[in-house]
Amino acid sequence: MSPLTTVGDEELARGLAAGDDACLTAAYQRWSGLVHTLARRSLGDAGEAEDVTQQVFLGAWRGHAGYRPERGAPAGWIVGIARHRIADALSARTRRGELAAAATEVLARTERDADRPEAVLDRVLVRDELARLPADQQRVLRLAYFEDLTQSQIAERTGWPLGTVKSHTRRGLRRLRRNLCAADDETL
Repeated sequence: MSPLTTVGDEELARGLAAGDDACLTAAYQRWSGLVHTLARRSLGDAGEAEDVTQQVFLGAWRGHAGYRPERGAPAGWIVGIARHRIADALSARTRRGELAAAATEVLARTERDADRPEAVLDRVLVRDELARLPADQQRVLRLAYFEDLTQSQIAERTGWPLGTVKSHTRRGLRRLRRNLCAADDETL
């Protein structure tokens, strides 16, 4: 038995707030079972529950500077982190399901890509992220990439100055790239 398993909540709270790794170990020993049970009940999957449990204590370690012992017990803080991580896992699961459904739909419509499912998934991801862009950026990128118009032609069609079209294109592509990279990181 480690000496920190008998330490009180107040001392443990101070150690967690200070970033003491021995206190994090003690917190893990005390509350990992609770976190795992909450995650397992919410997610219905032992593997996901293990991942969430690790994420919770990693989050506690990384976010220790934000913990304020005077605002509540460490168990409550850790359960709060667990609730957020469980919600994130459920959202990611929903997103994966939506992407799979959209990819299946596109595959059914597009026989030429049936032997390249990664191309279909890429198109679905790009389409979804494109739909999240501001309307002006979305319009410029759709005209450029789906109607194969030059920036000058887009300026003519929209009535916008060429500089505005270029700015919308640049900002839209930057945002699209950032969002696609973030979505790719989520799936890792």
